[in-house]
Amino acid sequence: MPGSSPLYAAIDLGSNSFHMLVVRNVSGAIRAVSRVKRKVKLAQGLDENNILSDEAIQRGLDCIRLFSEQLKDIPEQNIRIVATATLRLAKNASVFIEKAEKILEHSIEIISGEEEARTIYHGVVSTSSASGNVLVIDIGGASTELIIGQGLNVKVLHSTQMGCVTWLNNFFTDDEITEDKYDKAIEAAIEILSPLADEYLREGFATCVGASGTIQSLQEIMISNGESEVVTLEKLIHLKEMTLEYGAFSKLNIAGLSAERLTVFPSGLSILIAIFRILDIKGMTLAGGALREGVIYRMLGDYAPRNIRTKTVDSLITRYQIDREQAERVTKVSLFAFDNLKEAWQLNDPSARPVLKWASMLYEIGLCIEYKKAPKHASYIIDNIEMPGFTNAQKHLLSALLLNERDAFKLEALKKQSAVSYEEACALARILRLAIIICVRRSPDAIDGEISFNMPEYGRLELVTTKDWLDNHYLRATLLKEECQRQQELGWSMTIREK
Repeated sequence: MPGSSPLYAAIDLGSNSFHMLVVRNVSGAIRAVSRVKRKVKLAQGLDENNILSDEAIQRGLDCIRLFSEQLKDIPEQNIRIVATATLRLAKNASVFIEKAEKILEHSIEIISGEEEARTIYHGVVSTSSASGNVLVIDIGGASTELIIGQGLNVKVLHSTQMGCVTWLNNFFTDDEITEDKYDKAIEAAIEILSPLADEYLREGFATCVGASGTIQSLQEIMISNGESEVVTLEKLIHLKEMTLEYGAFSKLNIAGLSAERLTVFPSGLSILIAIFRILDIKGMTLAGGALREGVIYRMLGDYAPRNIRTKTVDSLITRYQIDREQAERVTKVSLFAFDNLKEAWQLNDPSARPVLKWASMLYEIGLCIEYKKAPKHASYIIDNIEMPGFTNAQKHLLSALLLNERDAFKLEALKKQSAVSYEEACALARILRLAIIICVRRSPDAIDGEISFNMPEYGRLELVTTKDWLDNHYLRATLLKEECQRQQELGWSMTIREK
């Protein structure tokens, strides 16, 4: 039972915000039971001599009091509290630490920049599905970590003394947002990054993921504007121009940008533009975890899981009591169809086949509530649960496919997702529906050489089988004919041909 598994807590005393994450280890996956975040702006309380102000210390202690009550029921060995850049810099950090430890009744570790970077990396690889060399970027309030690694192996890492709060204090000191302020902020970041660039470029990276509030804000802006979740330099420059058009922090009104991120958005954006330029980054997505998740996985001794998406799906299959054998049958048929149709249907997006696989494995997740509206329930569940290893765009596509797994098509959901093109999303939905029908008997020989997929041209689908099969499998034959009718009504060619 979930309630019988022990709780673990990680607290991150950051330069801009304090965070607490409380989790359980359920069916091999980490399930968050509580997340608390408070903006304390600790870095803003540092003066030119790196002395933390009494006001900043008090803001931090007020937040610590919120955290302390929840820690009382968690075993001491399952708690880890780490402090980062601002408390590394503050000459009077001990004043805050001593008072905070008394409130928490637990020790606080001020971790080095290198340890912070390494823990962030482990949090990312434990919650993301990137393969090959991956560049991880985390823009904090007073430091920015950049790490290249593959699997558990960290190859390059640096923690730099630039962050969204310190850059706010250095370059955006009043309400006005100007080109000159951006230029100075970007140039200062480039100056810090330039001596490090060759090391990162020599090592190289296949993918780039970001793990910070700045990058979370960027993704929320992209989604609010119906764009792909992939962050590019072009999009960053466009957002910079948008903020310049507003001209002042007090006037900023960008869809998807929360009020609490507003003041540090231009400063974080400046740092990210500099990183993209100097490391020639083509695209970046949001990581599923970072420092807090890394702390948790290290406590568990499980920061090198097998493919994280497989682990997530396995956990959901157990949690929602999905018939694994049936899921595997549907998956086998859907991937067989995909591989046959891929070239003619131009299914070229690298996300398409994996998401179809996961949709096939999870298509019965809605049955845990009831049968009649199972697709709607499935879509809702996927939209509203944490799925480590899956990007938000992949989750939205998965949700849309499950909503369309049977009955009338809901095309609007396929249009709203941004993981693949609308045309590819429709193709995946068509394939999934066919696989489910073909496997409706829940028999291991669902196809068994009796059905093949012919694709005369783009968008057309021809199921080829024998008259004997159609006569001997009346239920499936009827359902397939009804599906032909549904797809034809939407202008999609689908026919059944006897061989």
